[in-house]
Amino acid sequence: MFWLSLPAAGLVAVRHFGLKRFWGRGLATADMTKGLVLGIYTKENEDDVPQFTSAGENFDKLVSGKLREILNTSGPPLKAGKIRTFYGLHKDFPSVVVVGLGRKAADIDDQENWHEGKENIRAAVAAGCRQVQDLELSSVEVDPCGDAQAAAEGAVLGLYEYDDLKQKKKPVVSAQLHGSGDQEAWQKGFLFASGQNLARHLMETPANEMTPTKFAKIIEKNLTSASSKTEVHIRPKAWIEEQEMGSFLSVAKGSDEPPVFLEIHYRGSPNASEPPLVFVGKGITFDSGGISIKASANMDLMRGDMGGAATICSAIVSAAKLDLPINVIGLAPLCENMPSGKANKPGDVVRARNGKTIQVDNTDAEGRLILADALCYAHTFNPKVIIDAATLTGAMDIALGSSATGVFTNSSWLWNKLFEASIETGDRVWRMPLFEHYTRQVVDCQLADVNNIGKYRSGGACTAAAFLKEFVTHHTWAHLDIAGVMTNKDEIPYLRKGMTGRPTRTLIEFLLRFSQEDA
Repeated sequence: MFWLSLPAAGLVAVRHFGLKRFWGRGLATADMTKGLVLGIYTKENEDDVPQFTSAGENFDKLVSGKLREILNTSGPPLKAGKIRTFYGLHKDFPSVVVVGLGRKAADIDDQENWHEGKENIRAAVAAGCRQVQDLELSSVEVDPCGDAQAAAEGAVLGLYEYDDLKQKKKPVVSAQLHGSGDQEAWQKGFLFASGQNLARHLMETPANEMTPTKFAKIIEKNLTSASSKTEVHIRPKAWIEEQEMGSFLSVAKGSDEPPVFLEIHYRGSPNASEPPLVFVGKGITFDSGGISIKASANMDLMRGDMGGAATICSAIVSAAKLDLPINVIGLAPLCENMPSGKANKPGDVVRARNGKTIQVDNTDAEGRLILADALCYAHTFNPKVIIDAATLTGAMDIALGSSATGVFTNSSWLWNKLFEASIETGDRVWRMPLFEHYTRQVVDCQLADVNNIGKYRSGGACTAAAFLKEFVTHHTWAHLDIAGVMTNKDEIPYLRKGMTGRPTRTLIEFLLRFSQEDA
């Protein structure tokens, strides 16, 4: 007897199909720990027969057409993202998972602002690899499905789950490309996905385990092992004070955990004096809200409030691994936002590095306070571009949800580059306004030059961006509000529930494209 697994129906007996030679003889001595994921497209027309990928066709020939025969009798044609599992088809692969890839002709969808075919591959391969993991197999070979990079991303992202602190862990599954296809594209996808998984790990780790100091040490280890062209400075509180970063220090002083200003350099350009791109990331390793304390419900998610720092640092680590011919600097002000007798109080006025005074009317609007000083410092490197990323506002989540990162920028050129990169990665961005309308709401301030919240409740993500703009003089700057994409429930099928590490792959793709155009 040979078995077919249907997701909704458990194990179902299927006719033998004359494959006794595989089951009775070969599988007795075969490696029973390896799975195979193969793709199949949906029918373009009602009368068509669903078409396997090249790898699927080759495997079907290898088993004398039995894969298609059993697939046809096992249920309706597979839709995009759906899977069906067969056992005993071939001695080298005791478990074969067939995954639905959707339309073969799927391309860039101008309405969705992504490449539908690539997204279908990521989702399908992730589902197939998770099935192999559920079967407790230790390795899986993955059909490139026409795009080996997307397939690798689906496999590596789909298999990841944070279980570092659990005694019972999911089986570790090693994914590799099936056949002798595009190994370079597979490795590229593996690297992109691993970069995002590093950010997911940093964001998901509990705040007592991921302090500012520990965050900095982890990035230092990852970056220095990625390339010899790197430099890491873990700046202590004394250095922050010397830099007169009073806005950053005002947030950090409420916690007993010492702040860190992390500065990382990747010097990939053959010209050492080539101006760098500077990435800045909000690094609040836990955000209680401070004196303006948050509600207790879901406050645990605020361990991920350093998502900006996690994504920009992970992108730079990935750029180093790719050996991109550019210079990139990462800046991450790292601290906790806690209530205490030393913490910021509503109505306090603090002074930023550029001399501007800030009235702190809400201590839970702390991300912009630490970014203000980091953005001022970013200008000292004479950068080509400044990009900051931050889980900055709940208003961003209300506006766009988890569909896309909100981008506020003073440069249409920079917007277009980020947008083009996001279409490729499927980790989308959406342009938001930087109108003077919002600036007026933060500079109309009773006690200081600028207020850390807007005059009105509406447009909170926009007034936050307008606040940051007060600390930027560079003509090519973008602020990425990633609050809405911080976590995943079930919206992104190739990411499990939890912290997402978004938009790391879009930042990597942006750097890759910039390096190619700037060469």
